[in-house]
Amino acid sequence: MGVRKRLSAEARKQQKASKATATLRNCPTSPRKMRLVADVIRGMSVEKALFVLRNTGKHSARDMEKVLLNAINAWQQKKQNANIDEQNLVVKTVTVGGGPMLKRIQPAPQGRAHRIRKRSNHVFIEVEALN
Repeated sequence: MGVRKRLSAEARKQQKASKATATLRNCPTSPRKMRLVADVIRGMSVEKALFVLRNTGKHSARDMEKVLLNAINAWQQKKQNANIDEQNLVVKTVTVGGGPMLKRIQPAPQGRAHRIRKRSNHVFIEVEALN
């Protein structure tokens, strides 16, 4: 391995050391409803985001809280002896994408049929320490 390649690999490794990610796949909520919750917590500190998610009346907030807690735990496993309060953890990115759709048929008048699309989503959260 060349010197430049090794140096760039070490730099990437240093950048990844302060970040942790978590994903939730095939959550049975529409992506549009989940994005409403994701937009609220994007860029917040972790403590404030957890407070907002616990006190939000939306159903999607419970699933988002679980993913955020998983990201925090992943960060703690990377940094064995670090304290969350001292490190100033921030929700860096929250991405909500569409998942698979369940397609159902509902009877309609005069022998017709309407298609019902039961949507699901994938959530990706990245937590980063500012210090």
